[in-house]
Amino acid sequence: MPLKDRLLVQLPINDNAITVRPFVAKDLTDTYVGWLNDAEVVRFSNQRFISHSMSSCEAFYRSFEHTSACFLAVDHEELGMIGTMTVYFNEHHGTADIGILIGERKVWGQGIGLAAWCMIMEALKGVEGLRKITGGTLSCNLSMMSIFRRAGMIEDGIRYGQEVVAGVPYDIHHFAYFIHE
Repeated sequence: MPLKDRLLVQLPINDNAITVRPFVAKDLTDTYVGWLNDAEVVRFSNQRFISHSMSSCEAFYRSFEHTSACFLAVDHEELGMIGTMTVYFNEHHGTADIGILIGERKVWGQGIGLAAWCMIMEALKGVEGLRKITGGTLSCNLSMMSIFRRAGMIEDGIRYGQEVVAGVPYDIHHFAYFIHE
């Protein structure tokens, strides 16, 4: 069974008020598109260079079909979908690279991103054939740097001065968790 399917059979996963589940077509809403067009939400992402529309978001959603990657939704029990996650698997190397976007600003600073990240990491630790979980962010994204560290990940490399935010070059920090070490 492919790594992707080994994760998907574990979903949805719940922890307190948070659920992580597969993203589905009905999740393509104006609110979701709005997050991607909100300069504050995507300030550290290369999504900030793209003007998103419903059709571009539908194309992104469809791009996961017949691939080894997962597109996931992060739900809050009271607010509904508050963000998304991606997991890109490499079957040959036994790796999974996670990304996260918490688009609903009113939940920022409440530990929801960390909770969702840890939920997926725990599910991935149980995926037979997976040996390494990775993620990366700009050094100026202090919230994401904190999530990596609090989730037990270690620094796995730095690309110095790699990307520019507001005219200032920042490093990209890569983090990893080795499952069987």
